[in-house]
Amino acid sequence: MRKHGFKQVENYIALFNKLSEGIFQELDRKERNIGKACEYLEMAQQKAIDLGNFIEENEGEGHKTVSHLEEYCEVLFQIHEEIQTERGLSALSAKARLDTSVSRIDESAHKDIEITKLVVFLPYKASMWDSLETVWKRRSQEPGTEALVIPIPYFDKNEDGSVKEMHFEGNDYPEDVPVVDFQKFQFEAEHPDEVYIHNPYDDLNIVTSVHPYFYSENIKKWTDKLIYIPYFVLADPDPSDEDALKHIAGYALSKGVVNADEVIVQSENMKKAYVEVLTRRFGEDSRQTWENKIKGTGSPKIEKLLAMKEQDIPLPEDWQRVIMKPDGTKKKIILYNTSLVAFLNAEGKMVTKIKDALQVFKENKDDVALLWRPHPLTMATLESMMPDLCEAYKAIVEQYKKEGWGIYDDSPDMDRAIIVSDAYYGDGSSLVQLYELLEKPIMIQNAEVLCCEEG
Repeated sequence: MRKHGFKQVENYIALFNKLSEGIFQELDRKERNIGKACEYLEMAQQKAIDLGNFIEENEGEGHKTVSHLEEYCEVLFQIHEEIQTERGLSALSAKARLDTSVSRIDESAHKDIEITKLVVFLPYKASMWDSLETVWKRRSQEPGTEALVIPIPYFDKNEDGSVKEMHFEGNDYPEDVPVVDFQKFQFEAEHPDEVYIHNPYDDLNIVTSVHPYFYSENIKKWTDKLIYIPYFVLADPDPSDEDALKHIAGYALSKGVVNADEVIVQSENMKKAYVEVLTRRFGEDSRQTWENKIKGTGSPKIEKLLAMKEQDIPLPEDWQRVIMKPDGTKKKIILYNTSLVAFLNAEGKMVTKIKDALQVFKENKDDVALLWRPHPLTMATLESMMPDLCEAYKAIVEQYKKEGWGIYDDSPDMDRAIIVSDAYYGDGSSLVQLYELLEKPIMIQNAEVLCCEEG
């Protein structure tokens, strides 16, 4: 039985104890109120029947606790009959018999009803699943735990903040991840014991939004524990550096962090930075709350990457054609990462920079294989915030894909690209920290510097 359901069992038992006390009080009066005592006895009997049905629905017929409920009903009937006789039954005797019977029910419930946990994972973008995957695998292997992956929909936003088309990536998860249809799962009725999320922004993201039903402030209404794990990895901060704290504030003060019961970040230094930022925002009296809530136990993204091996990763045929030389040897693979922040900071220069970078790699395609992996929200961001750049960027992507000399990776599997590539080139992003951990070469591009200037 689920923990949420077992609470109902405990509530029934608590009610039986209250009714026993009520029966005692009515029988212990100078003028015994037999009528009221009988009402309590009849109520207790009906509630015992209700509880027995509830247990059988959840645990199956013939459960041991139900047999104790049947004995309880028999005791209730006997007391009901005896208190109405001329001699009557003493209040103390009635209460002793009821207490003994209820105690047996309570003992059996806690001993014979197996408590199971329902843990739900709510990813929204399949490419960010790696921030939850290793946790899901561990939880799904725990005895008495059911761990469900329920991908949720999200929307792109217009410039004015209104939502436009909906996206759902439930079919893009690895084959070993059984997904549950969010439209068929009764979240409030099931009341998961724990819910994991990796989107903390609720209504504050200016580019995309998960469905409002899955905002953190609403999820808290139908789970006992909300857990947030960031989908990104940042440069590990110095908690005493004011500039670092200002940078972290944009992440630490998100609604998901504030609303969650537990937040798991990449390191102890990151925890200290989160705690400091949150304490400054909510007051020194709140520090212990954040100390207890924020856990610096590590990012699942890093955990997964460190466990992966290149030889275990199958590559698509079109990738193989780009990567392999005519003599059968493999080219060096460079992952080219273009980020959202770079577009926002460099204004229109990023389109020119991308053209320039692609030209350089094209000229060296016989020795180097380019694996271009733009941020998955690039197109949506440009449409929402920089519509004048959108068509130019789209034309670059289409030409690159059409020419076919490099790899364009818009798949959900970011880890595959990181593991098979030999080095990183592109904008500063969370991927840089991952390449550092893997001790692979890194070069950050500068939108101000072009290699193929005209003339």
